[in-house]
Amino acid sequence: MGSPHGHKLHFHGHSPIHRAPAHLKILALLAFVLVVVATPKHWFAAYAVHLAVVVAVVAISRVPPTYLLKRMVVEVPFVVFAVLLPFVAHGPQTEVLGVSVSESGLLSAWALLAKGTLGVLASLTLAATTEPQQLLLGLERLRLPNLLVQIMGFMVRYLDVVTTEMHRMRIARESRGFTARNPRHWPVLAKSAGALFIRSYERGERVHLAMLSRGYTGRMPRS
Repeated sequence: MGSPHGHKLHFHGHSPIHRAPAHLKILALLAFVLVVVATPKHWFAAYAVHLAVVVAVVAISRVPPTYLLKRMVVEVPFVVFAVLLPFVAHGPQTEVLGVSVSESGLLSAWALLAKGTLGVLASLTLAATTEPQQLLLGLERLRLPNLLVQIMGFMVRYLDVVTTEMHRMRIARESRGFTARNPRHWPVLAKSAGALFIRSYERGERVHLAMLSRGYTGRMPRS
């Protein structure tokens, strides 16, 4: 089984950020996230500094901002929760655009949105400037348990395989006239998810047996 030579999140480039050792970039990301999380909600100037740091790294890496922004859709659940916070939180009320909202909820929503956005943007920058294989090697250098590194490696290698299988199942359903429009169709989607899980599990067993037959001893060979 060969090593992955790219990923959808990775942006090929030759900037200093791309060339930096993976384990140092992982440590830098971890330190940055810890600092952002520890920043008090009302330190607005500090969040501006955090954002400036991320923007500077993105500029040095020469990764197009639109490339990162399109992949920040993963943050949508946090945005929805942040929008709801001012309306469900208790405490003193204030008016924003004629709507009464909680002051503490508004501040908490700001902190959640700011910290989440900075964390997601920094993580996407790491993924865009580091090959998956280099990330795994970096985690090994940081003494992460070998079994966890292998699990992550398999996840990277087979995520596209499982996604493709899910796409084929959706095409098969639609070719038979099925379109999920209301909750009555949820049982069909649940059965499809169950079938996908079973297929993925069986594929994993076959891959494991194939690895054992080729002399796998608990550590992945490095090419």
